[in-house]
Amino acid sequence: MKKVLLGMSGGVDSSVSAILLQKQGYEVIGITMALSKETDDVDAKKVCQELGIEHHFVDMKNEFKKHVIDNFIDCYANAKTPNPCIECNRKLKFGVMFEKAKELGCDYLATGHYANIEYSDKYNQYVLKKGDAIGKDQSYVLYTLPSDMLENLIFPLGKFKTKDEIRKIAKENNLNVVANKPDS
Repeated sequence: MKKVLLGMSGGVDSSVSAILLQKQGYEVIGITMALSKETDDVDAKKVCQELGIEHHFVDMKNEFKKHVIDNFIDCYANAKTPNPCIECNRKLKFGVMFEKAKELGCDYLATGHYANIEYSDKYNQYVLKKGDAIGKDQSYVLYTLPSDMLENLIFPLGKFKTKDEIRKIAKENNLNVVANKPDS
């Protein structure tokens, strides 16, 4: 059975991603990154317990401050327009978390991003593509991902058309703790 490390915020997207990955036959391990003092892993931990999956909580406050907050301030101070999501994805979610996946013996890293990865015969490699959900595509904050990493990434929500479909799956699987949670 292939193992996947799933970034879990405690929201409906990552929680439903866990369900979908389990249904596809993966052994799922959840991970929540503490990015600030306010980070709460309670809902992610509850979902993992309900689904019977292992859960890890890693303190990333210093890394978040260094790579995201300080970078944001430096960019503004130098008349640049920063995008903190891109830096967080590059350095933390698909940097540190990708290394954690390897450390835990996982074959893949997954997140609840609305994006798709497909193999391109034209380019002879995996490519990042837009998610199918209108108004929810998140590929633009993932464009810095190295192409050689893409074959080890999974975005279970990429083919869904609406957020309502995701909430419905949460409700059908009795994940009431996250089913009606507002978007972050």
